[in-house]
Amino acid sequence: MNDVILRTPTVESVIHCGDGAFARYAPALAARRLFVVTDSNVFAYYRYLIWQTFGDETPVHILPAGETSKTMRNLTAILRAMVQAEIKRGDTVIAFGGGVVGDIAGLAASLYMRGVRLVQIPTTLLAQVDSSVGGKTAVDFEGVKNLVGSFYQPEEVICDPVFLKTLPDREVRCGLGEIVKYGALDGEIYSELIANSQNLKTPEFLDKITYMCVRHKAEVVSADEHDLNGRRKTLNLGHTTGHAFELFYRKKSHGEYVLIGTYYELYIAEKLNVCGHDYAESIRKLINAVIGKVPAFADVRSAARLAKFDKKNSGSQISLVVPAERGRCAEISLDEESYPALLEECAARLKSRAK
Repeated sequence: MNDVILRTPTVESVIHCGDGAFARYAPALAARRLFVVTDSNVFAYYRYLIWQTFGDETPVHILPAGETSKTMRNLTAILRAMVQAEIKRGDTVIAFGGGVVGDIAGLAASLYMRGVRLVQIPTTLLAQVDSSVGGKTAVDFEGVKNLVGSFYQPEEVICDPVFLKTLPDREVRCGLGEIVKYGALDGEIYSELIANSQNLKTPEFLDKITYMCVRHKAEVVSADEHDLNGRRKTLNLGHTTGHAFELFYRKKSHGEYVLIGTYYELYIAEKLNVCGHDYAESIRKLINAVIGKVPAFADVRSAARLAKFDKKNSGSQISLVVPAERGRCAEISLDEESYPALLEECAARLKSRAK
């Protein structure tokens, strides 16, 4: 078991990583007044664990499972339930679930009485390696992903691989999407992925790589908590196109779309001589190892229009964070005509290879 400390000028957050972390650290939270936010799938698996650990009188707000729950309506419902539970400023919100629960519960905690205490207990691989760490909270709004949100650090995150045992294979792939992203950002994580490319889903590998990803993200967030100096922007590698595809096509998970977005953006990076062929090919092989064949999407030009809402953009330029070489990424800015044209080229190449 390992702890990672995330320090910013205003707050210190501790992330507990490893087998047994929940049993060791969660029971102490029962001494506080708590408000638990979870979703219907997680509650079905872990209702008795929640009651046993935090007490059966602890209020639990249950969201419908899935990305579609990240709405202003559900945010308001959480805040209303907190009022009805008479939650006070010194009480603690526990986000017990995946990335959707963490995002919306974190935003509710940041808003209620201008901020109550927050603990994240992520139960999916994606949430453990990425979304539960760093303090970004949000809901989707007007068809745009994560448009309304805040920076609000949890005081504690408990990442225990025990929760991964109940995940369907698709959720594991989703988390691996973010892990491959970290491999494109961190040379040590990249080497670990290459060395274990045939064992990406084993419990031993996932336990080790989760800690490595959390450590990398904590270092970045500590240096750029509010996304002001460019360091934190690197964590959006693959996300510009990934988010656009996710919003337009909707049939796959967030992590799968991050991998697909990375694949398409690798094509752009290689064509513009930002990334060498051999390194790009090694990342593509990791992507294929996780999700198999990358789809040759139809109508990528329409999907690309949704990228104009990405928060990294400046003016009319579309910003992409792409792999450049081992341990280093680069930012590319493209105009609104070049970007969809290059995506169409990549889709055409994928389609020709599939014949």
